[in-house]
Amino acid sequence: MVSDEGRLVICPTPLGNLGDITLRAIERLKEADAVCAEDTRVTGRLLAALGIEKPLERLDENRIARDAADVIARVAAGETIAYCSDAGMPGVSDPGLRLVRAAHEANVSVEVLPGPTAVATAYVASGATDPRFYFGGFFPRKDAERASVLENLRALPAALVFYESPHRVIDSLRVVARVFPYRQVAVCRELTKLHEEIARGLSAEVLARFERRASEGGIKGEIVVVIEGPADDERSEQVQSARGSAADRAASMAREGARAKEIARTLVCELGVSRNTAYDLALEATKREREL
Repeated sequence: MVSDEGRLVICPTPLGNLGDITLRAIERLKEADAVCAEDTRVTGRLLAALGIEKPLERLDENRIARDAADVIARVAAGETIAYCSDAGMPGVSDPGLRLVRAAHEANVSVEVLPGPTAVATAYVASGATDPRFYFGGFFPRKDAERASVLENLRALPAALVFYESPHRVIDSLRVVARVFPYRQVAVCRELTKLHEEIARGLSAEVLARFERRASEGGIKGEIVVVIEGPADDERSEQVQSARGSAADRAASMAREGARAKEIARTLVCELGVSRNTAYDLALEATKREREL
């Protein structure tokens, strides 16, 4: 049974345009006993613009692990505490998720308000035609790790959405262009703000555009990178490559004396090959081995 004492309110805030604040968010901020914020300066400006005066407490990545239990204890004791990230939905690539987890573990009431989120906004603004998307949070900082993440997602039939810093976006776009040279990419910058920009094109084209921008004075603003999912020709190439790897594995096992049933089971478990394809490849491999 969830406790009725107090309430933790996860309160989305505008990405940049104040007009995107919801009526429910304003109401809950007015009702709150205190507002915890990723950055009190950012949330303080928002509250001032709304004419709301509340005690503000910093609760960022460095403090939340230490202070979450105290915040939740106050909620259990009867306080209503709102949590705001710098912009958008708390808990999406920010420390708010830890606060929600702590609230559930303590069995206190949590109210999550719907509101602005850069993930969905960028996905729609990008013009991607994929009916689904994968959100990867922020790109890793190292090129090798970025490339590994993208390679692991290569076969996913979905658009790929990542947050990125303006200081690292060039490095990330270089990796994207190397791994996905034929995919459409959209860089969504400063969403909902005065200088909103949606730069779309082949990965190399978008990279060149931002390299010029960087050389002419730098890149600023919050950035979301959207990579379209694999096109039909890329999917066909992936299928053929996977079948070739599975055939090589089947031949190797057949030479070692494995039976068709064992080979098929291995292809399914290790390489993700369909059962029918795995069985066909296993039969072909064992038949060839007997004929040698």
